[in-house]
Amino acid sequence: MTPDEFTIKESFLDVGDGHQLYIQDWGNPAAKTPILFLHGGPGGGCKDKYKQTFDPSVQRVIFHDQRGSGRSLPYGSLEHNTTQDLIEDIEKLAKYLRLERFVVTGGSWGSSLALYYAIQYPERVTAMVLYGVLTLAQNEIDWLDKGRFQTFFPDAWENYLSATPKTHHSDPASYHFKRILGADPETAKASAYAYSNLEGSIAFLDDRFTPQAYDEFDPAAITIEVHYMAHQCFLPDRYVFDHAQKLTMPIWLVQGRYDFVAPPMVAYELHRELPDSQLLWTVSGHASSREAWNVKRTIFLQLAGDQ
Repeated sequence: MTPDEFTIKESFLDVGDGHQLYIQDWGNPAAKTPILFLHGGPGGGCKDKYKQTFDPSVQRVIFHDQRGSGRSLPYGSLEHNTTQDLIEDIEKLAKYLRLERFVVTGGSWGSSLALYYAIQYPERVTAMVLYGVLTLAQNEIDWLDKGRFQTFFPDAWENYLSATPKTHHSDPASYHFKRILGADPETAKASAYAYSNLEGSIAFLDDRFTPQAYDEFDPAAITIEVHYMAHQCFLPDRYVFDHAQKLTMPIWLVQGRYDFVAPPMVAYELHRELPDSQLLWTVSGHASSREAWNVKRTIFLQLAGDQ
């Protein structure tokens, strides 16, 4: 993420364990309630396009790259990189910037981390705006890793299997995860590339996904993601659903009807468990459509007006 005319401050925060987080404080410093943005992945890092949802004239948004991601250091590190670490990093960030209470937003993994943080620190969170909703219960992880989406994307699954020995076709994720987290950088990159292309192939409503050239592919983000998925995000199964009643703040769930990475049933089931939530459907896949961007922007402007 690059600074621009609305950047208030860039900084690095030492959170211990050898990790430093890149932070970009952006927008209107006089905004009453800041917005904390959580990127996806895990490992995805913040990107400039995420600013499109916000109006910097009335909103203050805090972006940061999670451990090992984006501009945070050391890049790609899996050491001391767990969900519990990331939750405590958010708390350290809040204290560093002297944020008492704030709105939390994120999509995909960012929605999961937002929910995890709000369960641990509900007194900090005034509201949440989540999209591409995942809690990463085991059945959600299996939806992708076991190819349960293949009724809709049979070619994507077939391409993934073509990068997998036939002896491992019954459980290709185990084969690729072991290689991705293994010691051989070449086989790790090959499996990370296959897994990245699988995710990318089912993220859009159309066929606009084009695999990155293999020579240009950086496996670091996928390696962090697999590190988390292989350990079920370091949390008990159905953790969010088991603690949903703690999340009493207003929560907006913006969910694509045709999201094949984050199955829409997750948002629907979560909406039914949360004490104060609104579920807003959009015609989009996991990659946000213009409609989804506009829905989120409207919510944030409403929140700014309520301050």
